[in-house]
Amino acid sequence: MGQRGYMEERPKDLSSKQLRFHRQAPVRWMSQRVLASTAARVILAKVLGAYLDKREFQALLKQDVFDHTDRDELWLDYVADVGDGFDSTYTIAYLTSRPSINPGEELPRGDILVMGGDQVYPAANWRDYENRCRGPYQAAMPTGNGHLYAIPGNHDWYDGLTSFLRVFGQQRNIGGRQTRQARSYFAVRLPHRWWLLGIDAQFDEYLDGPQLDYFAEALETMEPGDPVILCVPRPAWTWTDADPRAFDRVDYFIRTFIKPKGGTVPVVLTGDRHHYAHYRELGGPRHLITAGGGGAYLSPTHNLPDLLQAPPPDSMARHGSPVRTYEAAMTYPSKRESWRYAAKVFWRLPWLNFGFVVLLGLIHLLGLLSFLGTPGTAVAAAAGTFGITVAFAHPSNGDRKPRHWVAAACHAAGHLGLTAAGTAAWSALELSGWEAYLAYVPVSGLAASIIVSAYLFIAGGFGVNDNELFAGQSIDDAKCFLRMRLAADGLTIYPIAVPKVGRQWDAHPDGALDEPWIVPRQPIPTRFIEKPFTIPGHGRR
Repeated sequence: MGQRGYMEERPKDLSSKQLRFHRQAPVRWMSQRVLASTAARVILAKVLGAYLDKREFQALLKQDVFDHTDRDELWLDYVADVGDGFDSTYTIAYLTSRPSINPGEELPRGDILVMGGDQVYPAANWRDYENRCRGPYQAAMPTGNGHLYAIPGNHDWYDGLTSFLRVFGQQRNIGGRQTRQARSYFAVRLPHRWWLLGIDAQFDEYLDGPQLDYFAEALETMEPGDPVILCVPRPAWTWTDADPRAFDRVDYFIRTFIKPKGGTVPVVLTGDRHHYAHYRELGGPRHLITAGGGGAYLSPTHNLPDLLQAPPPDSMARHGSPVRTYEAAMTYPSKRESWRYAAKVFWRLPWLNFGFVVLLGLIHLLGLLSFLGTPGTAVAAAAGTFGITVAFAHPSNGDRKPRHWVAAACHAAGHLGLTAAGTAAWSALELSGWEAYLAYVPVSGLAASIIVSAYLFIAGGFGVNDNELFAGQSIDDAKCFLRMRLAADGLTIYPIAVPKVGRQWDAHPDGALDEPWIVPRQPIPTRFIEKPFTIPGHGRR
């Protein structure tokens, strides 16, 4: 056939039997099942991760430097946070698989697709990889001659990389793209002395010995002035104000492996936060870009700093690099649009997460029973409520600030006020019987969901639970990805916005082998997030 990929019979309809994967709804992050299972996996991954770190075993897997220097011009696509609901994930898979798109000018498909982490949600297992990532990308590009490289994010790590390595580390095809790596990190030589490096930072822990040995050997041929596209799992630079050590792992890698060779790092790419954010170095050449709009729920941008320093002056890294200051060049969505999305929490959270409303109702029923009991049980209920809100108002880096305590206290006060009001109404109406208790659950649950929504909206403005503010809404739209052109004049980055994802699809059984199995009924609009910009290569300033 001359083309890699699946040569199976094309699906006649959109049934799971025909597609050979199950189209998935967006993850309902505030549902009891997802909350419980994700919390359990996070705890196990954190506790056991150091003991079950598969990166140490990857030393047994042979992996060389991958070479793509055989052409004068090379196109690359970058996506991250892809494996959520079908509509949003397939929209990006479809667009990145088209022979070309026109968000403002005609751009050919990337020869290389880079996945920047979190290829599956809510947690890694083979079924979700098939249904939420591999299946959609195979359907979008059944055959072809592309290449695919990937690094894991925190969700890929929840099973210790077992599924990630089976999907991306076996040199198998995902549709028309060949996976080539054997490990969870890679080094790729590109035209015009550029490099593409992807590192695996496993929950921002130390880089493992085999990985460090791999890059030490891989970069032996790096020459002074060689520019690097560095792919990392998280936008650590956005948290340096709260956590001075957040950027240490990235800085360590740059100053230990790239700087001694005389290489430069003009661009660092990441996902993890599901938006586009571009920071440009003041007085310097480096660009820090978050492009995690590959399919997962939208993340806020209104809480991003206008200026940041990475590494910061008070970093505890020994022999650290000089402080660099960056300014926000562009975000997508804009901060004003982000606030508008945030305000939708009041109706989207209860509407999309009915199980969460029921859970709140059951908690408030227990509170009612406690307040109707002895003073001791009421005090215990109040203490328990405060404990829950303190646990909920968790800082991402574990460093609890006064604002977290204030947010928790205000949140607890709202729920205790609702419990007190419910108790007063119960007593005044002289309610009793199981019917009254049954009716109390949805009523109190709906009222409590409004309190939670108000808390998330207000606290999110102060950087507390801002992720939960958007996770509970499961916003499909406002997606993004990067298309990049590497040529003699440097690396040109085209940041592409997808304002509305596709929601109506048809099977395409009569298409050619290289055409997608599933096509949208209406064209999917794209546009540039900001004007494309070129980063000069070796010897160019």
